[in-house]
Amino acid sequence: MTSIPASSQIVAAIFLLCVATTVAGALIAALTARIIRSVCGLAIACIGLAGLYYFLHSPFLTLMEILIYVGAVCVTIVFAVMLAEPDEPTRDEQIGSKVLWGGVALLVGASIFWGLWSLGAHQDWTAPVTRVNDGSISAIGKALLTTYSMAFELISLALLVAIIGALAIARTGRAGQASLPRREATSAQESQEPATRGAGETPALLGEPLRTKP
Repeated sequence: MTSIPASSQIVAAIFLLCVATTVAGALIAALTARIIRSVCGLAIACIGLAGLYYFLHSPFLTLMEILIYVGAVCVTIVFAVMLAEPDEPTRDEQIGSKVLWGGVALLVGASIFWGLWSLGAHQDWTAPVTRVNDGSISAIGKALLTTYSMAFELISLALLVAIIGALAIARTGRAGQASLPRREATSAQESQEPATRGAGETPALLGEPLRTKP
C-alpha cells in the first residue's frame, strides 16, 4: 500500500490544529465575561482534547470526551444558564486583583506543565512484560461489566440522582421564581394595611363607604 505524499506533514498539521483548538477554547472559557461564551470555549477545548486522545491511539476516550463532556456536561451547563436569572450581576473587582490572581494562576499552570513535561521527556518509560489488554472497545466493555461493574452502576446511580435533582429544581422555572417576590410583596402590603387604618374605621362592605364614629 502506497503512502500519501507528505503524510507526516499532514499528521503534524492535524496535531497542531488539535493543540491550537484546545488552547483557544481554554482561553475563551477563561477570559470571556459571558457564561455562554465560556461554555462554548469549554466545548471547543473538549473537542481539541478528543483529537489529542485520538493521537494517543485511544478512540474510546475520544468518543467519551465528545459524548460526555461536549454532549452532556456543556449542554447541562447551557440549560442551567437558561434557567438562571437573565441579568448577570455586575462585578466590582479591581483591575489589580484580576492581574494578581491571573498571574498566580498562570505561574501555577506553567509550573505544573513544566513538571509534567520534564517527567514525560526525561523518564525512562519501560514497557510492561505482559499487556493486560489491548485497549479495544470490547476489552473495556468486558472490564466494565465484570471487574468494574460496581463502579459503573454507582456512576449510573449518581447520574440518575443528578437528573432527578435538576428536574426538581427546574420545575418552577423563571415564572415560579419571579412570582415569589410578588407574593412576598403582596403579603407585606396586606400586613401593613390594617396598621394604616384609623382606630374608629371599619372596612367597607359591598361597596359602601367607610363610616367613622362621631
